[in-house]
Amino acid sequence: MTRIDKGAGSAVTVRGLVKHYGGTKALDGVDLDVREGTVMGVLGPNGAGKTTLVRILSTLLTPTAGHATVAGYDVVRQPRQLRRVIGLTGQYASVDEKLPGWENLYLIGRLLDLSRKEARARADELLERFSLTDAARRPAATYSGGMRRRLDLAASMIGRPAVLYLDEPTTGLDPRTRNEVWDEVKRLVGDGVTVLLTTQYMEEAEQLASELTVVDRGKVIASGGIEELKSRVGGRTLRIRPADPLRLRPLADALDALGITGLATTTVDTERASVLVPVLSDEQLTAVVGAVTGMDLTLSSLTTELPSLDEVFLSLTGHRASAPQDAVPAGTPEEVAA
Repeated sequence: MTRIDKGAGSAVTVRGLVKHYGGTKALDGVDLDVREGTVMGVLGPNGAGKTTLVRILSTLLTPTAGHATVAGYDVVRQPRQLRRVIGLTGQYASVDEKLPGWENLYLIGRLLDLSRKEARARADELLERFSLTDAARRPAATYSGGMRRRLDLAASMIGRPAVLYLDEPTTGLDPRTRNEVWDEVKRLVGDGVTVLLTTQYMEEAEQLASELTVVDRGKVIASGGIEELKSRVGGRTLRIRPADPLRLRPLADALDALGITGLATTTVDTERASVLVPVLSDEQLTAVVGAVTGMDLTLSSLTTELPSLDEVFLSLTGHRASAPQDAVPAGTPEEVAA
């Protein structure tokens, strides 16, 4: 088969992708574009359709309708060619825990039709790159959580993929291990790998993704850069820090008492010794600043902040990203439904 022209800088192109499970649509007309050499974060709660999307794009599932190409190959018509240019790391360790790390990588290399010499060299190279050389001959079952995830990443890189799928790769990891995985992902992207990352973690999305697609109940409800999505939600928070921390509560009460039209209730952030005032327009911002400057008050700082990514998701979906959703009927494999 002939490779399809993937267009200007697009590593993944998805149009109208649909996947049915009985009467339920796990995916309901998803469109997606991932630029080469970037990280696209697919953000959504359990049951949103994230893993279903990854499984279709990695040829493990066939879509009910729609069209998708990855690295120029059609996911339905060219699965064999496509599998040679992608890597996949799922939510749980996929390596054989009874085998040493080196043998896991060597075996995968042979399964990918590398010669014995090439498979040995690639295993050695990746163990060194992922700081696993000292543990190369130990069974993977003896590895820490972070080491197993690094071994998983190394396994997904054996075939030098152009596109790497990371399906909630840090689920269940402690913060230190999560940071180690993030560092490895950043290194891979620096080498030109395109990454499609599914996650429920707002911090992970902000750390790794250059663009986001927000999915809920099988539909794309928003997409764009992180700052773009924050701006789209609207609203800012005015953070006011009085020089005297004892003025925090009186300041908050005074602003509430002014009754400025549309002004939401202020809150006190004692940890950062500041008063937070949500404002929805430039006019409200001007009114609040004018009121504060008219008070007998010395300020340490006065800044505006965009909403957090968590607040963006809540605004777009009406629930937080970690809230489970019943997107797939009973009896459907959970891993496919996620």
